[in-house]
Amino acid sequence: MQWYIKAPIPYNKEETDMDHDRAEIIAINCLSFIAGNEKYLSGYLNLSGTDLNQLKENIANPETMAGILASLLDYLLQNEKYLIEYAEEYNLNPMDIQKARHVFPGSTPC
Repeated sequence: MQWYIKAPIPYNKEETDMDHDRAEIIAINCLSFIAGNEKYLSGYLNLSGTDLNQLKENIANPETMAGILASLLDYLLQNEKYLIEYAEEYNLNPMDIQKARHVFPGSTPC
Protein backbone atom coordinates (compact mmCIF):
# COMPACT_ATOMS: atom_id res chain seq x y z
CA MET A 1 0.00 0.00 0.00
CA GLN A 2 1.45 3.31 -1.10
CA TRP A 3 0.97 6.07 1.48
CA TYR A 4 2.98 8.84 -0.17
CA ILE A 5 2.43 10.96 -3.25
CA LYS A 6 4.26 9.48 -6.23
CA ALA A 7 3.89 12.26 -8.81
CA PRO A 8 5.39 15.70 -8.28
CA ILE A 9 2.90 18.38 -7.32
CA PRO A 10 3.25 21.15 -9.91
CA TYR A 11 4.10 24.73 -9.04
CA ASN A 12 4.87 27.87 -10.99
CA LYS A 13 8.61 27.68 -11.73
CA GLU A 14 8.62 31.36 -12.67
CA GLU A 15 8.07 32.41 -9.07
CA THR A 16 11.17 33.92 -7.55
CA ASP A 17 9.97 34.38 -3.96
CA MET A 18 9.43 31.44 -1.67
CA ASP A 19 5.94 31.56 -0.26
CA HIS A 20 4.48 29.05 2.18
CA ASP A 21 2.48 27.17 -0.46
CA ARG A 22 5.48 26.67 -2.72
CA ALA A 23 7.66 25.65 0.24
CA GLU A 24 5.03 23.14 1.32
CA ILE A 25 4.89 21.66 -2.19
CA ILE A 26 8.68 21.30 -2.25
CA ALA A 27 8.60 19.63 1.18
CA ILE A 28 5.77 17.26 0.27
CA ASN A 29 7.64 16.29 -2.89
CA CYS A 30 10.67 15.75 -0.63
CA LEU A 31 8.60 13.31 1.44
CA SER A 32 7.65 11.47 -1.74
CA PHE A 33 11.28 11.38 -2.88
CA ILE A 34 12.56 10.02 0.44
CA ALA A 35 9.68 7.57 0.90
CA GLY A 36 10.23 6.24 -2.62
CA ASN A 37 13.77 5.11 -1.81
CA GLU A 38 14.20 2.48 0.90
CA LYS A 39 17.77 3.54 1.67
CA TYR A 40 16.85 7.22 2.05
CA LEU A 41 13.75 6.44 4.10
CA SER A 42 15.68 4.11 6.39
CA GLY A 43 18.36 6.76 6.87
CA TYR A 44 15.78 9.43 7.66
CA LEU A 45 13.95 7.21 10.15
CA ASN A 46 17.21 6.25 11.87
CA LEU A 47 18.43 9.83 12.06
CA SER A 48 15.10 11.19 13.30
CA GLY A 49 14.60 8.39 15.82
CA THR A 50 11.11 7.64 14.60
CA ASP A 51 9.43 4.74 12.84
CA LEU A 52 7.24 4.58 9.77
CA ASN A 53 3.95 4.46 11.70
CA GLN A 54 4.89 7.49 13.78
CA LEU A 55 5.96 9.35 10.62
CA LYS A 56 2.59 8.62 9.01
CA GLU A 57 0.73 9.81 12.12
CA ASN A 58 2.80 12.99 12.41
CA ILE A 59 2.50 13.91 8.74
CA ALA A 60 -1.30 13.49 8.98
CA ASN A 61 -1.53 15.73 12.07
CA PRO A 62 -1.75 19.45 11.18
CA GLU A 63 -0.04 20.32 14.48
CA THR A 64 3.09 18.27 13.74
CA MET A 65 3.15 18.28 9.94
CA ALA A 66 5.24 21.48 9.56
CA GLY A 67 7.94 20.11 11.86
CA ILE A 68 8.09 16.84 9.94
CA LEU A 69 8.30 18.63 6.59
CA ALA A 70 11.11 20.79 8.00
CA SER A 71 12.98 17.71 9.20
CA LEU A 72 12.67 16.08 5.77
CA LEU A 73 14.17 19.16 4.12
CA ASP A 74 16.92 19.21 6.77
CA TYR A 75 17.71 15.59 5.94
CA LEU A 76 18.23 16.44 2.27
CA LEU A 77 20.21 19.57 3.05
CA GLN A 78 22.60 17.49 5.17
CA ASN A 79 23.42 15.16 2.28
CA GLU A 80 24.58 16.80 -0.92
CA LYS A 81 24.16 13.62 -3.00
CA TYR A 82 20.49 13.27 -1.99
CA LEU A 83 19.93 17.02 -2.36
CA ILE A 84 21.26 17.10 -5.92
CA GLU A 85 19.37 13.95 -6.88
CA TYR A 86 16.11 15.39 -5.53
CA ALA A 87 16.68 18.76 -7.19
CA GLU A 88 17.35 17.11 -10.54
CA GLU A 89 14.39 14.73 -10.28
CA TYR A 90 11.98 17.58 -9.45
CA ASN A 91 13.65 20.17 -11.68
CA LEU A 92 14.54 22.49 -8.79
CA ASN A 93 17.46 24.71 -8.03
CA PRO A 94 19.02 23.34 -4.81
CA MET A 95 18.83 26.88 -3.40
CA ASP A 96 15.03 26.66 -3.66
CA ILE A 97 15.15 23.73 -1.24
CA GLN A 98 17.13 25.80 1.22
CA LYS A 99 14.72 28.73 0.78
CA ALA A 100 11.79 26.37 1.37
CA ARG A 101 13.38 25.17 4.61
CA HIS A 102 13.43 28.74 5.95
CA VAL A 103 9.63 28.91 5.70
CA PHE A 104 9.19 26.15 8.29
CA PRO A 105 9.70 26.24 12.08
CA GLY A 106 13.17 25.88 13.55
CA SER A 107 15.07 27.48 10.71
CA THR A 108 17.99 29.81 11.24
CA PRO A 109 18.16 33.14 9.39
CA CYS A 110 19.87 33.14 5.98
